[in-house]
Amino acid sequence: MASTSYPAQQHAIKTFTKLVELLPEVEQNKPQIVLLAGEVTPFRNDTDREMPFRQESNFFYLSGCRVPASYLLLAYQNGTSLANQPSSHLFIPKAELADIMWSVPPPSLEEATATHDVTRIDHPTALADFIQELIKAFPGALVHTLPSSPLFPTIPSQYTAAFLAGDVKVTEDYLLAALHRARLVKDAEEIALIRRANEISSRAHEVVMRVLGQGVRGLIKRGKGAGTNRPLLPGEWLVQKEAEAEALFVASCRREGAEHQAYLPIVAASTRASTLHYCCNDREFAWGPVGPQDHQNCNEFAHDHQRDLHPQVLLIDAGCEWKCYAADITRTMPVGNGGKFTPEARAIYELVLEMQRLSFEALKPGLHWDTIQLICHRTLVRGFQKLGIFKSSTSPNSGSWNSEEAILASGVGAAFFPHGVGHSLGMDVHDVPSASKPLQNDTIKGIPLGHESFYTYLRLRLPLEEGMVVTVEPGCYFSPHLIAPVRDSKHIDQEVLKRYESVGGVRIEDVVLITKDGYENLTTVRSDTEWVEKVCSGEI
Repeated sequence: MASTSYPAQQHAIKTFTKLVELLPEVEQNKPQIVLLAGEVTPFRNDTDREMPFRQESNFFYLSGCRVPASYLLLAYQNGTSLANQPSSHLFIPKAELADIMWSVPPPSLEEATATHDVTRIDHPTALADFIQELIKAFPGALVHTLPSSPLFPTIPSQYTAAFLAGDVKVTEDYLLAALHRARLVKDAEEIALIRRANEISSRAHEVVMRVLGQGVRGLIKRGKGAGTNRPLLPGEWLVQKEAEAEALFVASCRREGAEHQAYLPIVAASTRASTLHYCCNDREFAWGPVGPQDHQNCNEFAHDHQRDLHPQVLLIDAGCEWKCYAADITRTMPVGNGGKFTPEARAIYELVLEMQRLSFEALKPGLHWDTIQLICHRTLVRGFQKLGIFKSSTSPNSGSWNSEEAILASGVGAAFFPHGVGHSLGMDVHDVPSASKPLQNDTIKGIPLGHESFYTYLRLRLPLEEGMVVTVEPGCYFSPHLIAPVRDSKHIDQEVLKRYESVGGVRIEDVVLITKDGYENLTTVRSDTEWVEKVCSGEI
């Protein structure tokens, strides 16, 4: 449940301000009413078994309430006292005997009043009567709801019907856009929650790296009877599978109080790291002498057999949630080879680091996010030319067919860096999509593009503002499916490319806050090559 430090009232004012800006001028001074339903506890298919509950983001933003099956009713009007202090009425379920018997009951009205930044709290049985009071108090009001969609909790028709019967207009055309615009820039309380989520997640990434390092150093000892007389204890676990790395990450977050992951963790070893949203996490690491794609290991350590890990990368894209606010961090680490990157993997890793470093240097309010995307693609082209993957020009003429500009204009680099360099982050890991990438977007006019394919999957296409929280996550991938269409490109040296394809993929992702003069990195786990290798090899 939220504490009184969560600024729900402040968020309501901000949202209504954005809402009024979206309305036709003739409706801007009318009373504005918002009706929202909170998320309900989900159940598994046709059973009575509860699944994890997580409050709907917009409901939490305006209420600070994480109680299932709640409702929120807000009222606002320009030019009145409600403009500075909207009426906010929260309705939470009454604790029933069955609730107390089977699960944790909702708080009492007195308890909830002490912990929520709202005007008044009642049970849902009072909602219908209060709607009638609002209809009488605010004739001609506009009632706003979220769109009728499986994406949002359903408002029972009896409540919307009450407004319609009172000749009050109910619309779903404006509220979601207003909420997204309000949520795009974070306040101090939100930033504190995001910071906490990133600190916990950063430590979890380091936990996995350090357990890998202990395994390299032989510091993880198996007790007698492993697999027969007794189970292995956590201190005896060797990370041999993607699922084990995921379990360590989640366990580290849970022991620090994080209830949820912000999204399904992506834990991809070997060439599977080239799949952007790989979340099967069900394969063994690649073992020698079999090849990296043969996946023939069968718990060799548990059966006292000695086999060597094939040198590979392990990409972990994972972040927990802290009180409905997300982290989103990716680290790529070496597995096998004594905890060191192969020369090819190290070269790609350091290229991605350079893409991120140059992105960081450019961050500031007013800079268009498309510019960061282009910086990354330009850096990738230069890096590939140095490595020989892309053919480079020996001519001083920048207009030659294999110059940096010519390769950039061809768009061939999108096969190796297909996604966007980052996105807005807040309560949702891909936060406020309608605001961060609006359908009608005049801000991209005049921005140098390079090639249109670079922006196909970019989730943020706006100038940066102070208070935005974004991810910076460049990557480089050798996906056979993505490379196939450019195999015959005149810009690619096929023999050199073959040496790098076994790397699979590298992504490095941090969460940053845009500040008045630049940025602050909220991700605390390091990513520099020397440190990662020393941790993953057990040297430090």
